[in-house]
Amino acid sequence: MSSENHGTVKGDTALVMSPTGSVTQGSPVSPSTSKPMPELPDELVQAGWSKCWSKRENRPYWFNRFTNQSMWEMPVLGQHDDISDPLGLNAASAEGAGDAGVGNGQRKRHLSEEAAQGGLNNMIEIGMPVTPTTPTVPISPITPRAKPWNSTTGTEDKPGQPASALYRTNIIYWDLDIQTNAVIRERAPANHLPPHPEIELQRARLTTKLRQHYQELCYQREGIEPPRESFNRWLLERKVLDKGPDPLLPSDCDPIISRSMFREVMNDIPIRLSRIKYKEEARKLLFKYAEAAKKMIDSRNATPDSRKVVKWNAEDTMNWLRRDHSASKEDYMDRLEHLRKQCGPHVTAVAKDSVEGICTKIYHISVEYVRRIRQAHQTLLKDCNITDPEAAEVQDRLVYCYPVRLALPSPNQPRVELHFENDIACLRYKGEMVKVNRGYFAKLELLYRYSCIDDPRFEKFLSRIWCLVKRYQVMFGAGVNEGMGLQGALPVPVFEVLNKQFGVSFECFASPLNSYFKQFCSAFPDTDGFFGSRGPFLNFSPASGSFEANPPFCEELKDAMVTHFEELLEKSSEPLSFIIFIPEWRDPLTPALNRMETSAFRRHHMSVPAFEHEYRSGSQHICKKEEMYYKAVHGTAVIFLQNDAGFTKWEPTPERIQELLAAYQVSQRALGSPVPSSTSSAPTMPSPASAGMSGNKDSTAAKTAPEQSASLDTSPASQENSSTSSPLENTTPPSEAASL
Repeated sequence: MSSENHGTVKGDTALVMSPTGSVTQGSPVSPSTSKPMPELPDELVQAGWSKCWSKRENRPYWFNRFTNQSMWEMPVLGQHDDISDPLGLNAASAEGAGDAGVGNGQRKRHLSEEAAQGGLNNMIEIGMPVTPTTPTVPISPITPRAKPWNSTTGTEDKPGQPASALYRTNIIYWDLDIQTNAVIRERAPANHLPPHPEIELQRARLTTKLRQHYQELCYQREGIEPPRESFNRWLLERKVLDKGPDPLLPSDCDPIISRSMFREVMNDIPIRLSRIKYKEEARKLLFKYAEAAKKMIDSRNATPDSRKVVKWNAEDTMNWLRRDHSASKEDYMDRLEHLRKQCGPHVTAVAKDSVEGICTKIYHISVEYVRRIRQAHQTLLKDCNITDPEAAEVQDRLVYCYPVRLALPSPNQPRVELHFENDIACLRYKGEMVKVNRGYFAKLELLYRYSCIDDPRFEKFLSRIWCLVKRYQVMFGAGVNEGMGLQGALPVPVFEVLNKQFGVSFECFASPLNSYFKQFCSAFPDTDGFFGSRGPFLNFSPASGSFEANPPFCEELKDAMVTHFEELLEKSSEPLSFIIFIPEWRDPLTPALNRMETSAFRRHHMSVPAFEHEYRSGSQHICKKEEMYYKAVHGTAVIFLQNDAGFTKWEPTPERIQELLAAYQVSQRALGSPVPSSTSSAPTMPSPASAGMSGNKDSTAAKTAPEQSASLDTSPASQENSSTSSPLENTTPPSEAASL
């Protein structure tokens, strides 16, 4: 049948299609009967379907502009009939004319072309919230998906019922149109095992068990709860050293005792110190510390001298508390600091072996879990007849950076169900559900189209999203607000200025969920590579380009980052620039900040005061709009490290710096997002004093309250709202807590 007899009715219809295929006016009418045709559900419109009229047959048919499929009957999501083809497009495609006729005789544009020209990834203007052009995903012919679920009625939505548009977002926090200026040497495909929901489910369960083991060991051996998010920081610190095969759990580290875990547990011994506001709280805290120190020294194998010093100081403190009832809060805090200095070294000495035992036990359990996961993964690949491929030939040449490619092909993926609950996309595999906002689901779809080369029909799309979101969900932890600091992000106006004034087009620590650019480094190359990741930054060696870095709050990771920066800058003669955002911790001064401030490559250093700037939430892919931003409770240091060519090209002039500072000031107004008036509910970072110089994050990104982006990008924990972190106000950590 020729296309002359079939086409979307224009002159004889009230149907007007938007660039995205959505219906903007009434339904079409038959030219012969003028009877209105049934309305096409929005789900089908978003999947590429439109209702057309056959002039020859004098009846309606349905046409999919993405797949060139046509049907006489209304299509059903998740089903299609290859035989029903009234336009004969499948036959035409076999004869080499597949792209020839989509109604107007022009080549059908791919979705990525439409999106690039149309809007999901085109940034909004400052101060002007706009509804961008809605991207579409070919649902029906691509991959099996669950029927839309109505959360209100508890029933499946029928195809004839109207439904919300697949993606509906008012604000966009990314710009995927910006091309990279990062140049690297061509590299071979990575040897990571391809992700699979069954393996990811096993990894999630074993990681949760490992967290539980950590909690039980801390309670049984030391009588304390694990320091907040210390497990997350342990994962970050271990990955700096780990040479094992698992992308999440460590299995080959030297030394096996984690410095971050040791000092954080030790810092909570004999009791966890919290911020206090009132005099009575300070009095109780002082008494509890004295009592706990005396009890610990009596129950452990301490030397006579240690026992004598601790018991004398504890009893002296208790006697003072009984005598003096008129002391102020400051008096109690001074006395507590004195007691910690006197007893701390002796308490550390008796607890050292026990805490080292906790660290060792957790590491060895992790090694065993990695062995199980690896064995199950290799068995799955073997059952699918997937074997190690021959080594790929790589030319020694400079190329623009490109996403991680895996050497092993992916096995067939199991069914992952998708349904929408209001503005949330819910993906379920074997009863395990992950969630992501519609807008971020649309972002992942675009990143997948830009970056994935082995799945043109999106047959593995849903399972790969499930693995991706599940991985980050497991890494964050299940506590309230836990992990938010691991994925915090810079405000959009700041990214815009970084790109406009300093040529930044790449994030060193991010994830597909929180990235602003479509090129970034992240923690997990196996799951994230399909969505644009260039892999972990410590394994990424650009020869030129302009980069933004917001590392996780982990001192070991930040220190390794500085070493990597300086090596790259020393080695390259091409323009190379790194703009680093990290918490301005100076009491005590953190090693990474000190090294950058004294680096030979430092070109500029500025500070953004606490409470005068804000960051995007680490849970931005799932949180409510009003919870998207929060104020930074720490100052942020912004440091420019550049080689000579990078300084010449992207010099931090006073005018450019002023524009960068102004971007922080307008971020709240520009995005129309309220900033919480109180910081009590916002996640905060543990200060070095509170966590024994421990740190966390960027998704990885080091921002001050949520500190930004991320990617191992990962930034951890919060300075503890009051129960966890910071030991006393304005005090430094005990000497024993900072040593190992």
